[in-house]
Amino acid sequence: MKVYNLSCPLDHRFEGWFASEEDCLVQQDKGMLACPVCESTEITRMPSAPHIAKSSTGKPAQSTELAVASTDSGSVSGDVVALTGSDHTQLEAQVQAAFLKGMRELMGRSEDVGTSFAEEARKIHYKESPERSIRGQTTLDEAEALREEGIEVLAMPMLPAFKNTLQ
Repeated sequence: MKVYNLSCPLDHRFEGWFASEEDCLVQQDKGMLACPVCESTEITRMPSAPHIAKSSTGKPAQSTELAVASTDSGSVSGDVVALTGSDHTQLEAQVQAAFLKGMRELMGRSEDVGTSFAEEARKIHYKESPERSIRGQTTLDEAEALREEGIEVLAMPMLPAFKNTLQ
């Protein structure tokens, strides 16, 4: 199994898992690789170093520290994890994957009402329609008017990777 760090022209970085280097190259040549954020098929393999034990001077490689808090029993512990450069890239990929998973879940649990978002949000707020999670499009002015009426709305960009994937 080969794991490669990949990137699109907009510098969205993600991981790809392949049976072999040849498998990666074939998929790349056929345009089968796509950025999970913008769906670009212009994918570049990034340099990666799976493990760096020491720097060229023989000294341990520099690392970044990340404090991990635990709130069990109301106490906070100060466990520390050292992140090397490749670990940091892996953490970024994991955060991006978690964000994308959360967005897909949010999209899957809401109804797309399209351009009638403001109208439908008011109907739900004033109990004229059944209560449910909705998503759709509206203008910034209309979103502000909804907030002034006490209707909570959250503006979110529509990433191309989510269009037409969940209904």
